Amino acid sequence: MKLRNMIMSAAATVSMPLMAWNGSVLISTPNTSMLLHADEGSDLRFAYYGERIDESEIHQIHDAWDGLNKEAYPAFGKKIYEPSALQVVHADGNMTLDLEVKNVETTTESDATVTVVTLADKVYPFTVKLNYRAYNDIDLIESWATYSHNEKKDVVLQRFDSFQMPIRQNDVWISHLYGSWAAECAVATEQLMPGVKVISNIDGARNGHLSHPEVMISLDGKPQENSGRVYGAVLCWSGNFKLRFHTDFRDVHKFFIGMNDEASAYHLARGEVFETPRVALTYSNHGMGEVSRNYHRWAREKGNVYNGGKLHDVLLNSWEGVYYDVYEPKMDEMMRDFASIGGEMFVMDDGWFGDKYRRTDDRKALGDWVVDTQKLPNGIQGLINTATKYGLKFGIWIEPEALHIKSELYEKHPDWVLNVKGRDLNLGRGDGEVLLDLCNPEVQDFIYNMVDTLLTNYPGIAYIKWDANVELKNYGSSYLPADKQSHIYIDYHRGLADVLKRIRAAHPDVVMQACGGGGGRASYGVMPYFDEFWVSDNTDALQRIFMQWGTSYFYPSNAMAQHVSASPNHQTGRVVPLKFRFDVAMTGRLGMEMQPGTMSKEEREYASKTIAEYKQIRPVVQQGNLYRLVSPFDGKGLASLMYTDDRADRAVVFAYRMANFNNMLIPRLRLAGLDPDKTYEFHELSVPVGSKPSHIDGKRIKGAILMDTGFEVPFEREYSSRVYELKAVN
Repeated sequence: MKLRNMIMSAAATVSMPLMAWNGSVLISTPNTSMLLHADEGSDLRFAYYGERIDESEIHQIHDAWDGLNKEAYPAFGKKIYEPSALQVVHADGNMTLDLEVKNVETTTESDATVTVVTLADKVYPFTVKLNYRAYNDIDLIESWATYSHNEKKDVVLQRFDSFQMPIRQNDVWISHLYGSWAAECAVATEQLMPGVKVISNIDGARNGHLSHPEVMISLDGKPQENSGRVYGAVLCWSGNFKLRFHTDFRDVHKFFIGMNDEASAYHLARGEVFETPRVALTYSNHGMGEVSRNYHRWAREKGNVYNGGKLHDVLLNSWEGVYYDVYEPKMDEMMRDFASIGGEMFVMDDGWFGDKYRRTDDRKALGDWVVDTQKLPNGIQGLINTATKYGLKFGIWIEPEALHIKSELYEKHPDWVLNVKGRDLNLGRGDGEVLLDLCNPEVQDFIYNMVDTLLTNYPGIAYIKWDANVELKNYGSSYLPADKQSHIYIDYHRGLADVLKRIRAAHPDVVMQACGGGGGRASYGVMPYFDEFWVSDNTDALQRIFMQWGTSYFYPSNAMAQHVSASPNHQTGRVVPLKFRFDVAMTGRLGMEMQPGTMSKEEREYASKTIAEYKQIRPVVQQGNLYRLVSPFDGKGLASLMYTDDRADRAVVFAYRMANFNNMLIPRLRLAGLDPDKTYEFHELSVPVGSKPSHIDGKRIKGAILMDTGFEVPFEREYSSRVYELKAVN
């Protein structure tokens, strides 16, 4: 996939006049509509977002919702006692705006229509453009704002939300993701109550740890998977964010989403255009599941996950197998053993670099991107040759945005790191890791040149694991002037995006994983440049069920890197059967993170058979439609999900027993997403060596029965699991 969907200006557009404006602006996808009211000379009003309507029904919305139209993008000034999406300080100290509609126009793209509503202040030469991209083939609307002015001096932006939406008060609930390192993407579900609910992140460098910049909003009470009206909102930004719900005793919840304004006042120069990140919005009256499927299609088909339509290889990452001991003989042994069970890619993780300071642990050498020839006497090319010998592709780990103060790079360029003048550095991982100053174009060039040189010198590198292990700890830039230090949180991520765009233009075919000390880079701010992300540094299969479940709310399976690791698990110490570990990892991009050579003969035989079976179901799992059946968060001691292809001719069902109690009730498993009129034949996969498939293997059952009544899953004990492929038969 090319970059046209990654760089929004790349899409060819054709100007055309807005038809039948007449004060109403109707923005529609195949099944949804958003209605704005835009009288020239008045403020912009938000009237409706829901099931698709046509032009003839606009007056019916106004008749049914008389008096409910609310300001679509409130700016601080007219109603200073109400929350605002935009707040500025003019050069003369005036802090108010009074915006009125000046113009509405549309352009068409190959797969979407873009509507732009231009607002202008009634006194100051300050302009706001609200943009809405409605896709013709997916129920997604992207919205963002741009600001510009012709005032004599800078205007200071103090708040700059991308989007605001009033939501009618009722029994409204929200679902969002939260967590920490090794426990990412838990699901929080809560009712909106009077007061202010804020979901935010101030990590500075990554925004997938702690809270996430996405939310589902259920309008009909506690959220359901397959029923009820649900909004989805996703902020496509890699930096700090803030989502706000303001609920008082009036008729609406006011929902705001955008970049976090904390310590981020932005000095907007005359003639400069400030663009906020996109917000991806969707609506469903079929519950959270359809919202997720809308996001998955949008991610894969519209460039919001790089190469989203591509199938990903089964890989082995060296980290938990050897950690920093990436010596050449060990790499050879791991590649040989992995190739023998059907592996396709080998990735060498941290520990391969350093000269004056050797990378034998995390306390030195980061930033010195030269091969440690004591570990790898034949260098990177030698490893590529070994991988080729075994029929594998080769990948490598880097952490380009940071350095360790015990490095040659820091000795040469101490001014390249983010630092506060006159203060000691706050140090991160390994008592010495700090971020490079990506606000600085010279630093951006260094990072780009490092990655470009690596990939140019070694064209056999097919995969990069791009890590980011430290938050932004030092809020100071040697590059930015004194009056623009508050730009750091924004300019860092603009600089990162610029580097990634250049790398993708030069090396479009290299697979890249976004790792952020685990799941810290699971973000649509970076995914237009990355093929996948690392869900978590925690590879424990039981906890991964929960983390992968939450991640699936907004992210497609082919972007989720999921690895089989050793038992006892290195993070939790849990002992889990190899089958259970494989069955959990197979719901996304399957990989391994262990020493294949330590497996028994029986385990190696099982792994070889199961990897081969995964390759057969890979198109359905990585590109199919997800249906979440039984949530691990429901406390029933089991979890289940499934994928179908678009024609509902094939499906893959995963089921896990997570607890074992005497007289424990295990309900029948009711499927979803099948064709009720088709009959499906069961084929059990991932069967251990020496075991027989369960009773349902080979049985043929109609889709209507499987979805209405369901079938019995023959779980045996705790950490028991089953995987079934279903194929439609005549």
